[in-house]
Amino acid sequence: MTGAETKPELRARGVRRVLVDQPTIAGRTAELAAELDDLYGNDVPLMVGVLNGAVAFMSDLMKQMTVPVEIDFMAISSYGDATRSSGVVRILKDLDRDIEGRRVLVVEDIVDSGLTLKYLLDVLQRRNPKDITVVALLTKDKPDAVDVQLDKIGFRIPDEFVVGYGLDFAGRYRNLPYIAVLDPSLLSDGDA
Repeated sequence: MTGAETKPELRARGVRRVLVDQPTIAGRTAELAAELDDLYGNDVPLMVGVLNGAVAFMSDLMKQMTVPVEIDFMAISSYGDATRSSGVVRILKDLDRDIEGRRVLVVEDIVDSGLTLKYLLDVLQRRNPKDITVVALLTKDKPDAVDVQLDKIGFRIPDEFVVGYGLDFAGRYRNLPYIAVLDPSLLSDGDA
């Protein structure tokens, strides 16, 4: 094997095309972090990552922010192993901290139908935080999505099934450093 030849990445098998490359994600994440620094000023927000998909974005976002942050996580499920939301939302892991009177920054990987985020925000609002800001790496252009609070958005994308940078399909592809469209032939007929 010569130096010019590269071994195909196993983690990228099944990717149809890159939608948002790594440098573009890094640049937009830095912009969002600067906007959040301005928003919070001297306050210390509680950054709430929505597991598992938001971990990569949340990690990079908090490293770019210059204000102090505290972190916690919630795990919410509306997909199971499907590629579309079932509409039934469950909390799988709740916050470890009380948010009453706190400034809360919810970090989402992707807003698809909006149902999961709407449910999550309803739950959090009942806990009387000072305020809630929502930052999502991705939101899909979907005419049938529910109206939900989105304060900061990384990228608006077409309604295609995407993986990478924390997003998965059947547990795979989370470690891709970019957002990619998955080959539709890998999706079952009922899920695509």
